[in-house]
Amino acid sequence: MKNTVEITIAITNNAIREELIAQLSLLNYDAFEEKDNELVAFINETDFNADSLDMLVARYKLTYSKKIIEDQNWNALWESNFDPVIVDDFCAIRADFHPPFTDKKHEIIITPKMSFGTGHHATTYMMISEMSKLDLANKEVADFGTGTGVLAILAEKSGSRSVWAIDIDEWSIENAKENIEKNGCKHIVVEKRESFDAAQKFDIVLANINKNVILSNVSGLLFGLKSGGQLLLSGLLKEDETDIVTAFTSVGLAHISTVERNRWICISLKMNGVNKQ
Repeated sequence: MKNTVEITIAITNNAIREELIAQLSLLNYDAFEEKDNELVAFINETDFNADSLDMLVARYKLTYSKKIIEDQNWNALWESNFDPVIVDDFCAIRADFHPPFTDKKHEIIITPKMSFGTGHHATTYMMISEMSKLDLANKEVADFGTGTGVLAILAEKSGSRSVWAIDIDEWSIENAKENIEKNGCKHIVVEKRESFDAAQKFDIVLANINKNVILSNVSGLLFGLKSGGQLLLSGLLKEDETDIVTAFTSVGLAHISTVERNRWICISLKMNGVNKQ
């Protein structure tokens, strides 16, 4: 049984709230719900460390409560809390119990379960926003750390010829497959992988994971890009920017842009010239 720990922290200061989200993400908390006077954070029970959490909340002189969410109760929890996500006029993400959107270019229907990537988090939101600026038509795309599959689904809906979606987590793989089927996608291959070890090259590679995983996969991501290919990275904090940009520009990629949202960033890089790897 894969249970989840739900932590509710009483907090009213928005600046501290954003700092907490950033710090909790480093402790493997992978989903957050922001309320008026509370921050609710979720983590796999096997990853939960009470001492680390106690030290963090003590630093800000805050208090928290904890409860265990059993595997079978997760969908009910999301049904009571999951609100649609709207990214400009480009994309709307909703659950199947929400009414449809008719005024957005793309609509994605997901059942998030325990997978990361609903669009609520700043990193997923920025990835979607940056994808709206790319020409995805007839492109070959890879989605590293697919989570719910939302970015892979959006890539196909945006005209991609094929999408390779991978994740290390078995639950994410199952969830992504369900969401892909729910959205009628036909050109997405989902696989469980420990690292980015593509046997082919892609026009666009999406990676919304974290700094350590991205840095440990620099060679694989470099190999996976076609000449002129674009790499879109998130799951990163503002203070990660220098290390990430340096790691990729030192092997030949050009830094195109960095956007920021609530101290999280999304970095765009491009393979100029011929990739001989």
